Amino acid sequence: MKNIDEIREFFSHDLYAFDTGAYIEEVGDRYAKVSLVLTERHKNAVGGVMGGVYFTLADFAFAVASNWQKSGTVSLNSDISFIGVPKTEKIFAETELVKDGRSVCTYIVKVSDSEGTPLAAVKIVGFHKS
Repeated sequence: MKNIDEIREFFSHDLYAFDTGAYIEEVGDRYAKVSLVLTERHKNAVGGVMGGVYFTLADFAFAVASNWQKSGTVSLNSDISFIGVPKTEKIFAETELVKDGRSVCTYIVKVSDSEGTPLAAVKIVGFHKS
């Protein structure tokens, strides 16, 4: 079984998420919690957090949860609803498996801030390519 440092090293090669500031907090059986500290580079022209930041963090959480034990799952479809504004600088994306089939799986990702304020809800359908 991989330890958290080995998992972080493996996913550090997910350069877009890594360069954005995503950090793996926890992993479990088909579960992951990742975080990001918001900075000026994450904001849009009017000072709000870019929606792509929430989506990137959610997609990264899905990638970690669905691949850290056995790689080969990719995103097939994603649906995101933006539902809040962060009150803290650190945000989290937490995901867990809802349904796992032979070739398709479904994960729900909850994006929130450090106070638990809901920021986005994401449903990701994945495809097991291996």
